[in-house]
Amino acid sequence: MIGFVLRRLLQLLPVLLLASTAIWAMIYAVPGGPIGAIAGDNASPEQIAAATAQFGLDRPVLVQYADWLWNAIRGDFGMSIRGRAPVLQLIGERLPATLQLAVAATIVSLLIGIPVAIASALHPGSWLDRILSGWSAMALGVPTFWLGILLILVFAVELRWLPSASAYVPIWVDPIGAIRNLALPALTLGIYVSGILARFLRASLVSELRADYVRTARSKGLPERQIVGVHILRNALLPFITIVGLMMANFIGGAVVTEAVFTYPGIGRLLIQAISTRDYPLIQGCIVVILVLYIAINMAVDVLYAYIDPRIEYR
Repeated sequence: MIGFVLRRLLQLLPVLLLASTAIWAMIYAVPGGPIGAIAGDNASPEQIAAATAQFGLDRPVLVQYADWLWNAIRGDFGMSIRGRAPVLQLIGERLPATLQLAVAATIVSLLIGIPVAIASALHPGSWLDRILSGWSAMALGVPTFWLGILLILVFAVELRWLPSASAYVPIWVDPIGAIRNLALPALTLGIYVSGILARFLRASLVSELRADYVRTARSKGLPERQIVGVHILRNALLPFITIVGLMMANFIGGAVVTEAVFTYPGIGRLLIQAISTRDYPLIQGCIVVILVLYIAINMAVDVLYAYIDPRIEYR
């Protein structure tokens, strides 16, 4: 297992190198630059030239990329042009909030999606299956921004149970305050993703229910709860865990709309702010951190396979 993890880490190095090159190329392919936003619309040519030299943007692009890559390897993503603070510091202030939201949304999606999938798969073609399948389709079809606004109107404006603007409260500092601030954005993301998870798990469960070992287990007189909970569900979890890992990784960088609706101070919102101000170092740092976390989550999913299915061997 340790050898497999080390090999995967070595394989990730060229991926990260190619990704960093692509990120750099895409950012510089976008028309415009940050100097106009920094110096102002009425800046003189001398002020623009001074600001360009101050941030090193007058050097060749390849030289800027080489310097940035060398510093990034050492953990230095440079200074934010607009924030005038280290990029890694700004990301570090927002990353715990995003990770906490991603975990909360994943828990919500699992709590909703798994029971829906099991109930639907155990009664295929029934009225319950049709109702739950319709609910999954509706969860997938409702836009997250609309659902977020609807939840704010109901629980924040009408009932006044939860705050309309979600702040970051570490759950280890104030569990109640953290749950209150996480409830609406986690529900918004979790309900949407639960539709995806329910569909994938239901399809996997239906396939396993038709397997020969299920008939053998029933012929031996094993209780249905044991057959489903111990045998069927465990075999059906392999493709399901892949989707859960992808969804959790997507929460880290893809919850921009939800963070904007609830003004949640996550890394996705920080990235949007950096793009709007053309803060190149902050954009590059955010994307690289999101990419590293995405790869790390997927590698953790691969390792988790071995614990769920002992037949899988890593060489």
